[in-house]
Amino acid sequence: MFMHIVIVGGSFAGVTAAIRTRQNFKDAQITLLEKQAQIGFIPGALHAILNKQIKRLEEAYFISKEELQEYGITVILNAEVQSLDSNQQQVTYQKTNQSKKINYDKLIIATGSVQSSYRIKGIQSHKIITYKSVEETKTALALVAQNHRFTILGGGQVGVEMADSLIRNKKKVQLVESMNGILVKYFDQEMLQPLIKEMKSRGVHFYFNETVREIEEIDERLLFKTQNSEITSDCAVFALSVKPQIAYLDDQIRLHEDGAIYVDRYLKTSVENIFAIGDAIQTPSSLSDESFYISLANNAVRTGIVVADNLLKPQTKFIGTARTIGTKVFGYYIASTGMTETESIFFDEKVASIHMTQPASLFNKQATISGKLIYSVETGQVRGAQLISQTNILEKINTLSLGIQMGITITELAQKDYFFHSAWSPIYDVTNHLGLMKG
Repeated sequence: MFMHIVIVGGSFAGVTAAIRTRQNFKDAQITLLEKQAQIGFIPGALHAILNKQIKRLEEAYFISKEELQEYGITVILNAEVQSLDSNQQQVTYQKTNQSKKINYDKLIIATGSVQSSYRIKGIQSHKIITYKSVEETKTALALVAQNHRFTILGGGQVGVEMADSLIRNKKKVQLVESMNGILVKYFDQEMLQPLIKEMKSRGVHFYFNETVREIEEIDERLLFKTQNSEITSDCAVFALSVKPQIAYLDDQIRLHEDGAIYVDRYLKTSVENIFAIGDAIQTPSSLSDESFYISLANNAVRTGIVVADNLLKPQTKFIGTARTIGTKVFGYYIASTGMTETESIFFDEKVASIHMTQPASLFNKQATISGKLIYSVETGQVRGAQLISQTNILEKINTLSLGIQMGITITELAQKDYFFHSAWSPIYDVTNHLGLMKG
């Protein structure tokens, strides 16, 4: 069947959708529109350069236009979408100062998110770092080189990773967070006390329970006004929650209150022949019937895979997200999946938790792994897990995430098969050990 499939956006979600769509529809015409001069830029490139994982921004791409064209996909760069007419099934975009139109049979919206906040007066200052695009990242690298004291707005994963990168580069860091801790979406705070202690010892100054309301630029310095403090620095990093980049949509497409596009479990919008994926949508939860807005590359890729199966008819449900993350900061590997104990009060089931610490391997008693498991009292099903160690335990969170998605119980987790080698593992794998800890 011949049809024209248009994909708007050339990052993780859009590129994945394009490749998967070609695999499913050999004869379709597939066109990808991207507003940047290249596709496939990795937004975390700023961290990678500051941490010396890569040397140049040219290395910070996961795919090229030429590679995508090898799949028989038409790629139009420097094409910024201006409007959508869902009645005419037509997209209008701007390229080289000319307005152009393209018609579609199926449209996949994958325009991602943008770093912005309308709530903070003065947030548009040129001394506030954002880095979603390559141009923003170039500017950010210059600002890091030119300045010494930084204020990070937000204590989520982006904020904590940026604190680590700046401290590595011998900068002064202060972090402002509206909640009483860091990474509060993913961790119960008792799990992160070793990390917070290390961050403080390395010079990070925290302002918890503080919300920046206004930013002033005074004599080449920034003044941040919160409800309790006035904080000064040379420069700042925007690490608050992002929001969908979908200003071009027409008013027929249903949105959530937070501005994300409403989709069903097959990633179809409220308008026929239009689908949305990645950071443009709220993501269904693996733990409940709720959905929420969360910007994670793994969700973008998985929605890009699923949407291609549903273009003609709904056949593959998106199973949702357990909000699985993992990173290394300040010498600690930290990982989380599923619900936290703190947020369990918002769910209808009663949960209990398990804590344990064990050696990282049979012959290495000095390095330890600390874990926490949250499970349903009624069913015994695993609902969440958190790990922290100075040994690399990041891949173990994938096992626990899969267990949550498959409905594994703590009894079954205790019997999960695992490899044992005296040089590399303890007698019980930490994921099994958590299942054994129930009293």
